[in-house]
Amino acid sequence: MTASAFRRQPALWGLSIAALAVLAACGGSDGPSTPVATPEPVEQYVPPEPPSGYTPKTISYANKDMVATANPLATKAGVDILAKGGTALDAAIAVQMVLNLVEPQSSGIGGGAFMLHFDKGANKLLAYDGRETAPKNATPNLFIGADGKPLAFLAAVDGGLSVGTPGVLRMLEAAHKVHGKLPWKDLFEPAIALSENGFAISPRMSVSIAGSAARIKAQGEPGASYFLNSDGTAKAAGTLLKNPELAATLRAIAAGGADAFYKGDIAKDIVAKVASHPTNPGKLSLDDLNSYTHKVREPVCGVYRTQYRVCGMPAPSSGGIAVLQTLGLLQGFDLAALKPNTLDSVHVVSEAYRLAYADRAVYVADPDFVNVPQAGLINADYLKDRAKLISLTKSIGTPTAGTPPGVSGAKGLDNSAALPSTTHLSIIDNAGNAVSMTTTIENGFGSLQMVRGFLLNNQLTDFSFTANDAAGLPIANSVQPGKRPRSSMAPTIVFNATTGDLEGAIGSPGGSAIIQYTAKSILG
Repeated sequence: MTASAFRRQPALWGLSIAALAVLAACGGSDGPSTPVATPEPVEQYVPPEPPSGYTPKTISYANKDMVATANPLATKAGVDILAKGGTALDAAIAVQMVLNLVEPQSSGIGGGAFMLHFDKGANKLLAYDGRETAPKNATPNLFIGADGKPLAFLAAVDGGLSVGTPGVLRMLEAAHKVHGKLPWKDLFEPAIALSENGFAISPRMSVSIAGSAARIKAQGEPGASYFLNSDGTAKAAGTLLKNPELAATLRAIAAGGADAFYKGDIAKDIVAKVASHPTNPGKLSLDDLNSYTHKVREPVCGVYRTQYRVCGMPAPSSGGIAVLQTLGLLQGFDLAALKPNTLDSVHVVSEAYRLAYADRAVYVADPDFVNVPQAGLINADYLKDRAKLISLTKSIGTPTAGTPPGVSGAKGLDNSAALPSTTHLSIIDNAGNAVSMTTTIENGFGSLQMVRGFLLNNQLTDFSFTANDAAGLPIANSVQPGKRPRSSMAPTIVFNATTGDLEGAIGSPGGSAIIQYTAKSILG
């Protein structure tokens, strides 16, 4: 499911992407004072979120601003903020807080995010890194069991061991100081009101709970009674759910800023929850929370088919790099001559994915800890040479990584698991500013550790469980203190390569498949 926001214009590509995007909820307006292009008030037309799956959607159009999220209540919160004169960044904060409540399985203040922000007035694009970090006491053997072997994935996930230092709040606060207009505290009001008054559980949330019910029950309170009925079954779609604990947490953050989360009682409760797990305690400390800092990075950008400048998130995310690699590998193929969803078209695009993922598994990690040859990986000549491996008549199989310009030293192969998860939001405001933000607690329901009304991430399982591969080569994405794990999140913003005009903001949930969903949206 991709979430995309595009300005209404005659560009065929932009319109085709909007048609292909499967949006769970989308709202827009024709002006700053009109919430949505419909005669009824927003409150009267918000539909329930559908269950997971592929659902055809009617294209939504707006001339001035738009919000696309995975839940109608989150979309409404963003639209309302824009209607009050807020910026795209203001709306993104309100959306994230509501998603924490109504889509808790996917993201929240206990997790992290990557965000691209385009400032129209300054004509400046920035990449904000709110990725979680490994605790300072973490070691490369964090996920090695007593038998000397790597833990099974879910055995590592469930509990405190997988919890990294959350980053999304610190990132959003820093971005708000630069790009926000409305007061910080006002942006929490929609989520606080919904937490106190209650919301109807969506079909997708109920299905997600059912799929994890046994694990939720095994982790005990407070998550078990919040998500499950007394008999251990998932609470049904339509059930009114209130979260006064989350409301109190959000009130504290609204009043005291991100410091209310990273310092003081909330931080103490997070650390206690992680450390007190009876069978799988973690290493997160107060010092980890107190000292967390976000990063502002330069986006990775490339030109596709001479017409579009595609910009994405740099390392430690592999998303932007792999999307640009996929597009670059396909530059020499006449995709227009291949009908969509035919054997030939699927084959060619899939082979490009294989090559991009091969490089991803070896080279991409936290650039503050290892050399990531980002420029070399998206180098046009390198990709042109790699594209020669794509045959129109047979599969490449499982390719090995290439040797892009800038590589230094041999790196091992990381085959870490990455299950479908995460959420995405795209927002364009009436001033032309844009946000493309992918946000996550990693696996569905994260670590299953609930504290103060929100779930904590299991982001550390995005690291390789071993420090070396089968050949003994060091893995770039191994655990190190303070390191950010590799991600597949691919928030993307697209510009006209000639005029520089904003064309769209796109992204997707889906674990490691995010790269494919995002690239497919661009390919049309």
